[in-house]
Amino acid sequence: MRLRRIPGVREKLLQFPQWLTLEPAQYKGRWREYFAEKAGLPATEEKELHLELGVGKGNFINTMAQTCPDKYWLGVELREEVLLQALTKAEAWQAPNLTLIWANIERLGEFFAPGEVNRIYLNFSDPWPKVRHSKRRLTYRKFLEIYRQILQEGSEIHLKTDNRGLFEFSLEEFQECGFQLREVTFDLHQEKEKEQFDLSAQVMTEYEKRFVGLNQPIQRAVAQVLPKG
Repeated sequence: MRLRRIPGVREKLLQFPQWLTLEPAQYKGRWREYFAEKAGLPATEEKELHLELGVGKGNFINTMAQTCPDKYWLGVELREEVLLQALTKAEAWQAPNLTLIWANIERLGEFFAPGEVNRIYLNFSDPWPKVRHSKRRLTYRKFLEIYRQILQEGSEIHLKTDNRGLFEFSLEEFQECGFQLREVTFDLHQEKEKEQFDLSAQVMTEYEKRFVGLNQPIQRAVAQVLPKG
């Protein structure tokens, strides 16, 4: 769905300096220090760093930041119109453990040191359904190698989508790239084991709420980073 262009949107984004990090590369390897200073906590306090790629309108990451104050939450979004909505939510909810990055996901290696991130969330990423566009999918192996670089060994990628084609493609890519799969379900909200899943399986994005209302099945999987070799 094409978003309506908002006049002056870039200028509006700059009105949220507390929640938008414009130069993320300067915090590479130092994100915990950044958050500790922002939240007024001791710089030595170790908290997990969780990263959502493509925050959309921001309901998921804002809810998770509020619900899980024991973790630091970072979101990356390139589309200005939806990022503005996510920032508006952040301003209203005032979670000190949250910040957003306005950037292309291909640049993650510039922003995070090896092993700095504890978990990645991919929620309803663009499926790029045409075969010739498969390399643009956020679960294509080029991206998985970037994620592997910045994730700690043993960490996880949590994937949710309504697109069966993207889901099946993703499962194959995860396995080909040496990730271990678990909690694989083709209909999350009818899953008998759902209550035993991580909280992130329960928190819905704006898109997810709409799809569930239309009785569309939601696919979900967790992919764990295993040692190479």
